[in-house]
Amino acid sequence: MKSLEGKTALITGASRGIGLAIACRFAAEGASVVLCASRLGRHGKLQGTLEEAVALIQTQRGKAAAIACDLSDADARTDLVARASQHFGQIDILVNNAAAADMLLPSRVTTAQRNFMYDLNVNVPIELAQQAMPSMRERGAGWILNISSRSCEQPIVPYRDSAIAAHVIAAYGATKAALNRYSSGLAHEVAEHGIYVNTLAPENIVLTSSAEYVRDIARRNPDMAEPVEMMAEAALALCRGSTVGQECYSRRLVHSLGLSVKALDGKTVLGDAFLPVDLNAGA
Repeated sequence: MKSLEGKTALITGASRGIGLAIACRFAAEGASVVLCASRLGRHGKLQGTLEEAVALIQTQRGKAAAIACDLSDADARTDLVARASQHFGQIDILVNNAAAADMLLPSRVTTAQRNFMYDLNVNVPIELAQQAMPSMRERGAGWILNISSRSCEQPIVPYRDSAIAAHVIAAYGATKAALNRYSSGLAHEVAEHGIYVNTLAPENIVLTSSAEYVRDIARRNPDMAEPVEMMAEAALALCRGSTVGQECYSRRLVHSLGLSVKALDGKTVLGDAFLPVDLNAGA
């Protein structure tokens, strides 16, 4: 029996990148996945749509559905979990992956920009967790995974040849630090109900199609890049176990558990953090 058989997962920011990778990996383990993004169809120049993401999972014989919701709209998101539950039943697993980032020097980030990032990166995960928890409590089981970022830590030494990159992540990283702290407190509150809350961040740069700002840094420093499969494997581990209130990093978690990283369809063992990364992907 697959490890997520009979479970339903809601994953935000799932039309591409880390969110889509997690959705594919969960579906390969038997979960029915509801993929959420801000819209159907194309989003500017970004690759991938909700429709294409659902079709990909269905092609691999997984169960998937799409739900469009602009998470920056407080009214639109008030019943997101209830709407998502209409597809495959109550939500067992919530992965808050969607996020917003304005990469500006901290001295220049406006109040409006800070508020926007905080709303998407902190308020939205909290609100969706609050929507999902009542049914999780009733069933005595649930998993909430909030995707964080290593940017919540100030780099000790600025990136070798792009010091500004160490500074422009500060405001975004501050929202992820807030998310980590809130997740930890929530985790210890609800663990007695069988609800497991954790955060997960990439160990290194994950070169998704929207990672243009850091792609050139990764090309010059390939040891700073990480394949998306690493995050997907770590997310799977946290959403089928009983870890409580941990701030996890992808590679460290996978290695500490002695796991093998698999392809997103779950069929092939790929290895660990030394998987090949396409540094030109999305270029």
